[in-house]
Order: sequence, then structure tokens, then C-alpha cells
Amino acid sequence: MKTIAPALEVITSSYGSSFTYTKHAEKSNNKTHLWHYHPEIELVFINGGAGKRQIGSHVSYYTNGDLILIGSNMPHCGFTNEQTGNTNETVIHIKPEFLGNDFFAAPEMRKVQNILNQAKGGIAFGGETKKKIGKKIELMEDQLPFERLLTLLSILDELETSDEYTVLNADGFSLELNTQDSDRINVVFNYVKDHFQESIALDEVSNLVSMTTPSFCRYFKKISNKTFTEFVNEYRLVHASKLLAEKAITINEVCYESGFNNFSHFSKSFKQYTGKSASQYRNEHKIIIS
Repeated sequence: MKTIAPALEVITSSYGSSFTYTKHAEKSNNKTHLWHYHPEIELVFINGGAGKRQIGSHVSYYTNGDLILIGSNMPHCGFTNEQTGNTNETVIHIKPEFLGNDFFAAPEMRKVQNILNQAKGGIAFGGETKKKIGKKIELMEDQLPFERLLTLLSILDELETSDEYTVLNADGFSLELNTQDSDRINVVFNYVKDHFQESIALDEVSNLVSMTTPSFCRYFKKISNKTFTEFVNEYRLVHASKLLAEKAITINEVCYESGFNNFSHFSKSFKQYTGKSASQYRNEHKIIIS
């Protein structure tokens, strides 16, 4: 079975601007299942709703909207679809050198350069930062190009000072690799994305990338700083989190729909991953989403 590598998304700057600003109503930016990358740095504000985020080797579930900064060429899936329930989604794309190669070397731009460097692993912001910056991002829609640029720089400066954030690939995942490495890891990610609800055999995945099983295991751990089994289980647990919050099905059904074939193992893994039992998680997140 041939698995498609992430698509290179070609992005054109907005007319009269050095970067791209796009606001999508509700579910119109339906790229949840599209695994893609681009050289542009991406700032995304999702107003309300809940869904899955997959950025690099990181996969997690967000609620009550999201604010994410993604570095250049970091593969990721889209964040909204018809089930997300968001009000809108605003996406900003900026080239690393969009104001010239030396602009961010200026002393005044030190903080902005810092946050752009941190974004290489993907950053999710929460709390008051998400609310405050989200409002600023949405207000940019009606601003003239120069004012919009100043607002963007101000936003990046503010993000650098926030302590309400999580670096999503903090353990060192990077796709700053050669072409062969990039193609291999992308084939693996796509395969897991499409088959996590099934039993995934290590030798089957190893064959997909033309490696022996021991070599593949060492390779995956070196690239992502986690074992392949850990990555698959995390993907399944995040899917379980989404089902618990959004679907009126039993916890037993959640277990099997998420790719687990043992309820006891699922319950123990879910508690270790979230710090909560599946029933406790469901009760808390139903309140948040509603």
C-alpha cells in the first residue's frame, strides 16, 4: 500500500502585504486530514470549538479554541472540520525572511526572533494569552496593511513574554533532515494517521520504509525521541480524548474505536496520559465544550 508524503502547500502573500492573512468562517478551512508543510511560519487562532492537533510527532486534543505557532517546514495537519464546532479560524503565514534577512537581527527584534526560533517545535498558547492575542488577530482583518504589520510584530513580541504556553515537540523532534529521512518519517506518520484504529505490526511499518525492524525502531527513537509504540499509543489516546468529549458512546466503545483491544490496558494508559480516569475526563470536558 502506497502512503503519500506530506504535501508542500504553496502560499502566496495577501495583496499589498508581506505576509498572508486568511480568516475562515466555521468549518470552511477543512484540512484536518491533510498532512502538509510549507516554508512559512504559521500562526493560527481557532475561535472556540474542540479538536485534534497533530504537529510533527506531537498529537493532542484542544478544547475551547486554540492559539498555535508553527515553525518553518514543520509538517502538520489542519485543526478544524465539520465536527470542531469553532466560530471561525484565522491563519497567518509569514516567510522567515519576510522583512529582509537582517531585520530580526536588530536589537529591538530580539524577542520576536526568540519566539520564532522556539516555534520550530510548535507552540500552543493558553489562558489569557490565547484570549487576548486571539482578539488582536481577529481585529487585524479590518486593518490597513501597515497597521496590520505593526499588530503582527506586536503580537509576536507579546507571545515571547507569555508563560502560558507549551512547546509541543519539546523532546527534540525535527524534520531538518535529508530528503530520505523526511520521506521515511512522513510515510510512517501518514500510515499511523490512517490505520491507528487497527492493529499495527512493527514489521509491516518497517517494510514500508525498507528497513529491518530493529533498525526502524532505533531510527524512529532517534528522530522523535519516543518509541514507535509510544507514538501510536499517544495517537490512540488523543483520539479517545476526542471521542469521550464529543460522542455519546460508552467508554468501552471509545476504547475499541481508538484502536485498543484491551479495556484494562486502555484505562491504565489513559489515566497515565491524562492524569484522569476516562469517566472523569468525559465529565470535565463535556462541560467545557458545551
